[in-house]
Amino acid sequence: MIITQTPFRMSFFGGGTDMESFFKEHGGAVLSTTFDKYCYVNVRHLPRFFDYSTELSYSKTERVTNIDDIQHPAIRNAMKMLNMHEIRLTYEADLPARSGLGTSSSFAVGMLNAFYALKGKYADKKKLADEAIYLERNLCQEAGGWQDQIAASFGGFNRINFNADGYEVLPMIISPERKKQLNQNLMMFFTGFTRFSSDVQKVNASGKVDKTGQLKEMLSLVDDAERVLTDKEKNLDDFGRLLDHTWKLKRQTGSAVSTNSIDELYAKGMAAGALGGKLLGAGGGGFLVFYVQPERQDAVRWAMRDLLYIPFKFEDSGTRIIHYTPEDYTPKD
Repeated sequence: MIITQTPFRMSFFGGGTDMESFFKEHGGAVLSTTFDKYCYVNVRHLPRFFDYSTELSYSKTERVTNIDDIQHPAIRNAMKMLNMHEIRLTYEADLPARSGLGTSSSFAVGMLNAFYALKGKYADKKKLADEAIYLERNLCQEAGGWQDQIAASFGGFNRINFNADGYEVLPMIISPERKKQLNQNLMMFFTGFTRFSSDVQKVNASGKVDKTGQLKEMLSLVDDAERVLTDKEKNLDDFGRLLDHTWKLKRQTGSAVSTNSIDELYAKGMAAGALGGKLLGAGGGGFLVFYVQPERQDAVRWAMRDLLYIPFKFEDSGTRIIHYTPEDYTPKD
């Protein structure tokens, strides 16, 4: 039996520039971190006592004898890709799916990690990230960028650069005190709305408005935010003000990015004292994050009292195996 633990990610700057259609021509970069909320994938070989060969448990339960009959596209394609047979897979998570935290990619990375471990093979972080990108973007044909799979695999607070040759992961060098202060100044709330990121991406891509200018400016804000974090002489509160700037740009990149309800919630948070914030992920729902000075946090929490407040801490580990039990049962080829 294998159990993997894979973190969710919080993307601050550069979202959208990690789309292959953009960064192959203009370059791209994102600033993001993983934090202490996870998904767990449990995989083991299924004994041959049942009238089905594979059992899957996520938001629904599937029992099939033919891999082609699996309804979940990521599981179906991953099993084919790695030649997996006769397994039982279960998925659990600390936070809901389709909420802007890269949950589907965290699942993809954790699942691939578990599959390799069950086969007795080691896959490093880059291999897991690359194969999760290929699984979601090519095999499953889901619209979206590359940052989520990379963040889930590598973990930590990183700047991820994208170019025509691929990507590089650069850990952010921040003093522990400054990093702790940033963490304490961020507040996350669940809007209650969930959506498929790929659906939002498709709606936004179908618009006729050229968003290249906004994306280029959002890309430049990655440099600005990095300087705020790494230069101890700079005011950390500028990170919050930059979040407000990038959110306003993000709202211009597609009709599905925000809604009237989300705009109202964001306005309430800002009026209560937040210096900035953004909706995490592609848009349309999920989690709002605000940068709030400590003395204003009670007021913001009260303004957001109808929403669920989610405390969190940055974490440095990517996907990992937290349980491994060898099994005598050997599946047929």
